[in-house]
Amino acid sequence: MSIPSLEDLHAIGALQQPTYPDRGALDDAVTRLRTMPPLVFAGECDDLTEKLAAVTRGEAFLLQGGDCAETFADVTADNVRNKLRVLLQMAVVLTYAGSVPVVKLGRLAGQYAKPRSSDLETRVVDGEEVTLPAYRGDAVNGFDFTPESRIPDPQRLLDVYNASAATLNLVRAFVTGGYADLRQVHTWNTDFVKSSPAGQRYEQLAGEIDKALSFMKAIGADPEELRRVDFHSSHEALLMEYEHAMTRIDSRTDKPYNVSGHFVWIGERTRQLDGAHVEYFRHISNPIGVKLGPTATADDALALAARLNPENTPGRLSFITRFGADKVRDGLPGLVEKVTAEGVQVAWVCDPMHGNTFTSSTGYKTRRFDDVVGEVQGFFDVHHALGTWPGGILVEMTGDDVTECIGGGEELDEHGLAHRYESVVDPRLNRVQSLELAFHVAEMLRAGTA
Repeated sequence: MSIPSLEDLHAIGALQQPTYPDRGALDDAVTRLRTMPPLVFAGECDDLTEKLAAVTRGEAFLLQGGDCAETFADVTADNVRNKLRVLLQMAVVLTYAGSVPVVKLGRLAGQYAKPRSSDLETRVVDGEEVTLPAYRGDAVNGFDFTPESRIPDPQRLLDVYNASAATLNLVRAFVTGGYADLRQVHTWNTDFVKSSPAGQRYEQLAGEIDKALSFMKAIGADPEELRRVDFHSSHEALLMEYEHAMTRIDSRTDKPYNVSGHFVWIGERTRQLDGAHVEYFRHISNPIGVKLGPTATADDALALAARLNPENTPGRLSFITRFGADKVRDGLPGLVEKVTAEGVQVAWVCDPMHGNTFTSSTGYKTRRFDDVVGEVQGFFDVHHALGTWPGGILVEMTGDDVTECIGGGEELDEHGLAHRYESVVDPRLNRVQSLELAFHVAEMLRAGTA
């Protein structure tokens, strides 16, 4: 199946696209991207589809996490290692304490573009109102509030490719070079985490794992699975020029794959059934996701499934729900019940971040940790009540000691947000909060399988 041309996709109507002032420069960047080597390979995408099929069947749990919006400046060995480290810690907690296999999926190596509610942003500068194009992520323009920075620049699409390649190279080196070895469970716990209740709880769990590993060694068991992990990349495939240019025909199957990431998803703002994103996604062979918010109906979900996964292949499609802690118990049951009744093969994943954002009294965009946990609990409760499988979580998090979300064991309040607020778009859980969330989810998993 060949994919539609860029011209056809834009004719359909691609939402949330930047307006580039230099069309020639954009065409040159796209032409250059089409010649670049794949960032991921079709066989790797198929492997992830198989893993997500296990999630769909209720045999595994998906842990997906990373930055709200990656930045080029953060592509360093330390930043990549820190994000990977907290995801490995969370996965260990979920696997050991939750007694379930965990599929590990990074929200990284491509998450450089963000949809915005407005094309323009207005601020008061030197006593005067100034209106400039909104920041749409480093893939499009700069965060600095200046006319030069905010002009969409096609060269940034090539920068996305290079930054993603560097990130993937680092991740692959870490997961195959010994860093992901399960014997490293203690070394993943840094000083600032060890001093927290979640970190201390993790140390206790790590001690139990050490004893289990010592027993296995004593009886001569040393499986390869202990020394490495399978780790895949994901991002919201928002920018048509980039995603289309990074689409290749697989020589094994003659099918098109998006080789910019293993798993790509359609956002809440671009999931229109007759829109360009759905049209593009239905042609690629990657495992894919669709965000479903409070306005999504069961009929919407069924129509999307029929369009995006007409063969009803397990592992192909994930529905990522984002209702908000106060709406999930009312909005989710109707979706799950009807989709399940129709026999649709889908992995249900909870995004507990985007429905729980508000502006603090101190002016920071933030989220309450209790609301994040509350939405995940509501997600689990709905699935347990219906006899369906709560397949996974997608969290915006970082491996650093930032102060962007309120609450958790550290009891961060609104005034504490100013201490280390670093996100350029949405607030993220810090490492301690992420680990604490993993323990909460592990308890929910145990309760559901008991």
